[in-house]
Amino acid sequence: MVTMEKTKNKIFTNPLFVALVAVFCCALWGSATPFIKIGYSLMLPQGGVPSTMLFAGIRFTLAGIITVIIYSIARRKILLPKKENIGRVLTVSCFQTVIQYIFFYVGLANTSGVKGTVASGSSAFFALLIAAILFRQEKLTLKKIVACILGFAGIVLINLNGLDFTMNFTGDCFVIFSTISSAFSSVLIKKYSKYEDPVTISGYQFIVGGLVMIAVGLALGGSISVTSVKALSVLVYLAFLSAIAYSLWGILLKYNAVSRVTVYSFMTPVFGVLLSNLMLSEQSNVAPINLALTLVLICTGIIMLNYKKEA
Repeated sequence: MVTMEKTKNKIFTNPLFVALVAVFCCALWGSATPFIKIGYSLMLPQGGVPSTMLFAGIRFTLAGIITVIIYSIARRKILLPKKENIGRVLTVSCFQTVIQYIFFYVGLANTSGVKGTVASGSSAFFALLIAAILFRQEKLTLKKIVACILGFAGIVLINLNGLDFTMNFTGDCFVIFSTISSAFSSVLIKKYSKYEDPVTISGYQFIVGGLVMIAVGLALGGSISVTSVKALSVLVYLAFLSAIAYSLWGILLKYNAVSRVTVYSFMTPVFGVLLSNLMLSEQSNVAPINLALTLVLICTGIIMLNYKKEA
């Protein structure tokens, strides 16, 4: 058992493995942007925050069910959290799904997509501060701060066209609150994975959080219409990407420092921009030079956090 744990630790902390899996997760999350917009056009003809919450709730509930089913089949037993960890699952669900996405959808409805992307891009920086200052999970070093600043600068740069820095409370501030909630969830998963499998946490927090969002969306009068195979396919894809990405992300957080993993989240908006340009008719007007410099800044930050000088 000890040998197996050491083998897992060696694999999951391998820099190349961490990089490949983290970038894959970010690519999945980035692909959510165009698919969500397509989903809105197919299933939310009337739009509105209540309907988007209902849409998100159904997506996350499905993601949780998919996670539990797939992992139960793989383990050949029903995936259930330990009784003593139910409170921990509920806590993660509160931060990772309920608070994060309620604030995100309300905020995004009251700000521009560009400013929302920049605000949400600060997640890694908040996660570092929370992990180091509040939870004492790692040391706050100058290298880590500079790496996060470089990554955030890249997110600002890719959205620089037409960006203004005025803020409104129910728009920009709500998106920032969403980002802080997301950062808390990363730190909590790192902490609670000592007691419970991160995939179990991910699956059941999605189910609980998704059901809460469905209830809120319905209570506020939200509705969606799934009347085509294309619409159903989009919803199922969004559920699968959440199930896969968050489960893998949780595993990485269990075996690595929070800052080492979350720094890759700066890649998510980059994938979002690239895939939106490919899949949607709208254009982001991102200059090639901005995109190139963004990648340089983000990759520099990632290398700074993952490079270890040989003894």
